[in-house]
Amino acid sequence: MSCILHIETSTEVCSVAVSQDGASIFSQEDFNGPSHATLLGVFVDEALSFVDNHAIPLDAVAVSCGPGSYTGLRIGVSMAKGICYGRSIPLIGIPTHAVMSVPVLLRHELPENALLCPMIDARRMEVYATVFDRALNVVRPTSADVIDEHSYEEFLKDRPVYFFGNGADKCREKITHPNAHFVDKIYPLAKWMFPLAEKAMACEDFKDVAYFEPFYLKEFVASTPKKML
Repeated sequence: MSCILHIETSTEVCSVAVSQDGASIFSQEDFNGPSHATLLGVFVDEALSFVDNHAIPLDAVAVSCGPGSYTGLRIGVSMAKGICYGRSIPLIGIPTHAVMSVPVLLRHELPENALLCPMIDARRMEVYATVFDRALNVVRPTSADVIDEHSYEEFLKDRPVYFFGNGADKCREKITHPNAHFVDKIYPLAKWMFPLAEKAMACEDFKDVAYFEPFYLKEFVASTPKKML
């Protein structure tokens, strides 16, 4: 097992945590943002001081890598890269939608055939969403979706779909299929990265620190065909 520093800045929430052998030993969260430029450095300094003062070797840094806010991801990934360079430790990138799915899987009893659809808010009735199964296998890759009464019908006709994240609230009035379920107050937080980062660590699924870039929403929009927007 290992000691991993986790950084999550993909939305308005700023959070930093440290896990040792998969358990939390440090955590800081702020929901009053976006204030990543001000708070992230403070949280990271506190986390690094904690592990150094307790003589705990830091084995890796995990960072939420989008989709998400351009500014938030840029700040978070830059910080993660700097620590990896300075301490000569590997970098782990965790998709933000997977991070959001962890608390739903841990806190709710879902049917075996359930699908998860984390949503990040965009403009008007648009969201950025991914569809996973319960094992977090990607059923449908991340897409920019304009929500209407027919959204996700291909999934909802066969099995329950759980919608959550800061983009889900505005979809309640449009997505009214009996198989649609909405889970409130789900945020991407550093503490939800633990199991995903541990798995990546065990598989040595590391990112190239020099070339790694997060999944910026604005880049996704620029590359998405107009018929999808």
